[in-house]
Amino acid sequence: MRTTGVDLSAGPENTALAILEWTATGARVHALLRGVDDTTLIQTISNSDKAGIDCPLGWPEKFRSFVNAHQAGELVLPGQYVSKEWRDGLAFRHTDVFVREKIGRGVLSVSSDRIGRTAMQCAALQAMLASAGRPVDRTGAGPVVEVYPAASLHRWGLRPDGYKTSRNVAVLGELVESLRNAAPWLDLAGYESACRTSDHAFDAVIAALTARAAALGLTEDFDPSRSDLVAVEGWIALPTYSLDALKQ
Repeated sequence: MRTTGVDLSAGPENTALAILEWTATGARVHALLRGVDDTTLIQTISNSDKAGIDCPLGWPEKFRSFVNAHQAGELVLPGQYVSKEWRDGLAFRHTDVFVREKIGRGVLSVSSDRIGRTAMQCAALQAMLASAGRPVDRTGAGPVVEVYPAASLHRWGLRPDGYKTSRNVAVLGELVESLRNAAPWLDLAGYESACRTSDHAFDAVIAALTARAAALGLTEDFDPSRSDLVAVEGWIALPTYSLDALKQ
């Protein structure tokens, strides 16, 4: 099996891509690229068994309805005063709330945080994949699944705090060491240095590991009664088993 992980950014300069090759005994990083353009992303994802993208695949359905109503001048408020709960309903998707409840960790809002710019790029990427014959099922059932590396690390018992940006390379190095100890069967090959110096590269590897979990069915399921909503908003693949379960 070949899994791909994408740490997506609004532009290619901070976009990273990892390719893992799986055998009966573990996995090896086949390639780890930074500064990845759309053409490379499409080709690599198309040639993978499963790809994990670290970016929301959709927007909150309530937010979409809110914007449409506002544009049409037909917005109906829930009462005389709007509440935090009302605003949160516009800011967070069903999967965001689910993950927060499961791991006690917040998720960025695709409708009100800067990650929205990256989500625009992700929407374009989904359209390009569809044109290439690889349409994206936002529930994760197809060739692409949405991932959240911090949540995966949390589920695997690895502390995902304070490793972002170049100011925190020491913490990132410790996290890489923790990953190596927790998954000795993962061969970083010649890319360990890249993981230790770039959180984008490291997150791409975690995204590829999470894609493997999703491919094996080792992630949280959504309530079937919410399938229509998830198909529009997207669903984060949250691992349910330890890293070692990925070796099967």
